[in-house]
Amino acid sequence: MQKPRMGVPRTILLSVVVLLSFVFCGSARCASSVDAQGAVNDAVARLVQFCTDSKGAFDESAAAILADYALSAKRSTEYNLPRFQGAAGVYYEFDTKITFPRFMDYSYTSLVPSVITRPSSLRYSLWTGPAGETGKLPGNWKAIPPGGPPRIIRGIQHDSNTPDLTTGVHYEYDLKRVLILFNHNGKNVLISVSKQIGPSNVGKKGLILNDNDWSYCYSKEIGSSKTGLGWVKSYIYDYVSVGVYVETATSPVMVRTAFFQWIRGGWSGINFIQAGHIMGGMKRFARNFKTVLESPLLPGPERIAAVYQGFLNMPGTDLVSRYATLRQGVRSAVTRAGKTGKCGADESAAMISETPRDQMVEELMLEYLKSILGKLPVSGAQVSHSALPPPS
Repeated sequence: MQKPRMGVPRTILLSVVVLLSFVFCGSARCASSVDAQGAVNDAVARLVQFCTDSKGAFDESAAAILADYALSAKRSTEYNLPRFQGAAGVYYEFDTKITFPRFMDYSYTSLVPSVITRPSSLRYSLWTGPAGETGKLPGNWKAIPPGGPPRIIRGIQHDSNTPDLTTGVHYEYDLKRVLILFNHNGKNVLISVSKQIGPSNVGKKGLILNDNDWSYCYSKEIGSSKTGLGWVKSYIYDYVSVGVYVETATSPVMVRTAFFQWIRGGWSGINFIQAGHIMGGMKRFARNFKTVLESPLLPGPERIAAVYQGFLNMPGTDLVSRYATLRQGVRSAVTRAGKTGKCGADESAAMISETPRDQMVEELMLEYLKSILGKLPVSGAQVSHSALPPPS
């Protein structure tokens, strides 16, 4: 008997399709569109399978179906999805006033760190090659002409997120990812698929000092800063996301973002994440994503790339010194807020010096972003501006 190919088992793929069969239809009133809904459900499932199975073939029809669905008129642009393997899920879409090439230059490039477009979602993010070797996203993506072959990039991404809105906990986890850039009916489309690899690390206490100004405290202490939950040992058990980015035909041109997302997390093996929590996180992401990319104060991607490169090339002692000043500013902000006990003890110089260089750079880049967009730097304006490398 021929052995089945490794990847997502057929039973799992089937369960995705079955569970998604009611994603867009909650009553008999939707019965007439069952076939169309089933095609969307199947497309989501097949792209998740393509992400997890590196030897699988790309299903162009599945990608086209999701691009069309993202642009279609709907009764609601946000709703809950049925649970998948115990994980709650949501669908959410929004528009950003930016051209597609400009969106790509800021959001999916090795020249600009992820924190620039995801300041309320990520503390830092590290992309590695599919074999575990450190790799990079492309510096520039070339537009795909009509009829041209898609560009597909696979990788492993290590993420450290910001404190959760509900519990204040922050996590680190690895994702298997695939990015697919293709042309559909004359429009460039990017589909990003993510699947978590095993459970996250144990959650640690964090604190949202000011979510509007992207100011957060991160401790190394296990637990939650929420009263009554300081003892919890929580994890993100699973995360699945299919994001679709497509240029709209409206004037002015915008990028439509559509997400299918599931998260399962909690403690003692029990899931405590509900769809409302995920929807809140998606709206938080969308609000700040738009704040950055639609801001008239945002420098061109080439300027941000120059500052980023300046930090990456900075001598180690200088970088550690600037980062230590930033961390001291965070501790002072926690003290002023009267919440010292909710975000761990002070960090020693040795602990700070052991922080990965990429993490230091991305956290300093967030302070740079805040300074140019008029946000209040957590450590004071002097630190934020003094941390900037000279223009290159």
